[in-house]
Amino acid sequence: MGKYLLRRLLYFVPVFFLVSVVIFSITMLLPGDPAMAFLGDAMGQDKVAYAAMRAELGLDQPVPVQYANWLGRALHGDLGRSIRTHETVVEGLQARLPVTIELTVVALFFALIVAIPVGIISATRPNSLLDSVGTVLAIGGVAIPEFFLGIVLIYVFAVLLHWLPSSGFVPLSAGLWLSLQSIIMPAIALGTTVTAVTMRQVRASLLEVLQQEYVVVARAKGLAEPAVVRDHAVKNALIPVVTVIGLQIGRLFGGAVVVETIFALPGMGRLAADSIFFRDFPMLQGVVLVMAGAVLLFNLLTDLLYAYLDPRIRYA
Repeated sequence: MGKYLLRRLLYFVPVFFLVSVVIFSITMLLPGDPAMAFLGDAMGQDKVAYAAMRAELGLDQPVPVQYANWLGRALHGDLGRSIRTHETVVEGLQARLPVTIELTVVALFFALIVAIPVGIISATRPNSLLDSVGTVLAIGGVAIPEFFLGIVLIYVFAVLLHWLPSSGFVPLSAGLWLSLQSIIMPAIALGTTVTAVTMRQVRASLLEVLQQEYVVVARAKGLAEPAVVRDHAVKNALIPVVTVIGLQIGRLFGGAVVVETIFALPGMGRLAADSIFFRDFPMLQGVVLVMAGAVLLFNLLTDLLYAYLDPRIRYA
C-alpha cells in the first residue's frame, strides 16, 4: 500500500503543475485589465499611476515570467491581493472555504443516503414498480439543472410553506440545527445530479454482481436473499461506485458556483462568480487553484480507497 501511495503522489505533482498552467492561462485570456480594475476609471487615466500599478502587479513582464512568479509565490502561500476588496487572497479563501466544505459534505451525504438504498432496491427488484420509480427519479435528477431545482425549492419550502430560509448562511458555531436549515436546500439542489448518477451506477453494478458464480453458490447453500445481498454482493458492487463518487466531487465544486449564487451563500463558488464579474483575477486564480487542488486530493483519496477495497489494484 505504501508503494502504491507513493506512486499516486508522484502522479499528483505533474497533474497539479498542468492544472496551474491552465488556470493561469485562462485567467490571462479573460477580457479586462487588472491594473485598470485596481485603480478605477479615474485613476486609470493617469498614465504614470497606471504604469506603476502594472509594474507592481508584474503585468509589464513576459507571460512566462509572470507565471513563474505567480507559481513561486503560490507555493509559499502568497496568492496575491484581491483587486476588488484589497484583502489578501488567502484571507478571502479562509473566510469562505468552510461554507463550501459544509455545502459539499452535506450534498454528498444526501446523495449517498438516497442513492445507495434506492440503487440496491432497484437491483434486487428489477423491472418492478420500485425499479421504475427509481429510474424515473434518476432520469429526472440528471435532467433538472441545479439553478431550476434551487428556485423550485425556494418557492415551495420558503415562500409557500415557510419551513426554511430562502437564502443566507448560518455557521455551525451558531448551532447545528440553524446551520442545517440554511444549508439543506442548497445541498439538495447541488446533490441531486450526483444522487441520480450514483443511483444508476449502484443498480448496474449490483445487478452484475448478483449474477456472479459465488453469489449463485451462496444462494445454493440456502442463505436468505437479504444475507446474500448484504454479505456477499454489496461490498463488491460498491467498488466501481467509489470511482464514480470520486469523479462527482468535481461536479459538486462546479455546481457550487451556481447554487451558492442562487441561495446567497458566502462560499467559494459565489466568490468565483463575483471575481469573474468584477475582473478580480488574483482572487479568481486562487479560488480555482484551491478547488482544483481539492478535486485532485479527493481523486487521490478515491484511488486509495479503491485500492483498499480491491487489492488487485495495488498489486497490478
